[in-house]
Amino acid sequence: MTIKFGPSGNSDIFYQQGHKSSLEMPAWLRDMGLDAYEYSFGRGIRIKEATARALGENARVQQITISVHAPYYINLATPDQDKRRNSINYIINSVIAADWMGANRVVVHPGVPGKKDRREAIEMAKKVLAEALEEIDKLGLGHISLCPETMGKKNQLGTVDEIIELCSLDKRLIPTIDFGHIHARGEGAIKGKEDYARILDALESSLKDERASSFHVHFSRIEFTSGGESRHWNLKDVQYGPEFEPLAELLVERKLQPTVICESKGMMAEDALQLKRIYLNKLSQRG
Repeated sequence: MTIKFGPSGNSDIFYQQGHKSSLEMPAWLRDMGLDAYEYSFGRGIRIKEATARALGENARVQQITISVHAPYYINLATPDQDKRRNSINYIINSVIAADWMGANRVVVHPGVPGKKDRREAIEMAKKVLAEALEEIDKLGLGHISLCPETMGKKNQLGTVDEIIELCSLDKRLIPTIDFGHIHARGEGAIKGKEDYARILDALESSLKDERASSFHVHFSRIEFTSGGESRHWNLKDVQYGPEFEPLAELLVERKLQPTVICESKGMMAEDALQLKRIYLNKLSQRG
């Protein structure tokens, strides 16, 4: 595997240039110099099988790696049995659609503890994830990884340690490390290279396998309040953090190969290209 860069969703400029369909995204991204694309089911799984397969074929031709984001409203920790069942169904349906697209990663939000103790909530989330994996295997879709994501609000499950614990269940669980979320949750926690290094060290010491190198990344600048994440911004909005350069240095130094998905507001593809350029510049400096 090699490091890859791409956007989550479609930039505003994609439509401003006259494009109408996500089926055109793989060629558009390849022309830009990008090599990944995250298709979001954040507000529901509505894509038709024929469309998903066509998107996957276009991505294969253009050598674009696709990942999928499962619905935002999944809650692995809910005490409500029906809602847990719904969350598993959302995951299963996301995996099925991912398979149609030829995607091998599905990003999943862990949910919120609510009135539960965080320890209880994590144990429930682990149980629900295990059930989802069992059903995925029964469908013959065990080649697709679920990627629990670090979250930006303090009332959500999804600290780095919590995501690592969830991923300890099975090697097909790959962490999605959203550095903007970590920064916002900690009210400006990522100030430089040492802060990034601590996160990467935690992955390496805990997972002890290829997932510590080929994990999934979300990156954007994020505004925050005392409760954590409040709004995504773009790379040009330098009043918000975190900065990508120190992370790029570490990716080069440690020879890490994650998939880096940019979640900037409305400029996700343009900013993904900028992230790739920063990385390549660090790579050339080291070489």
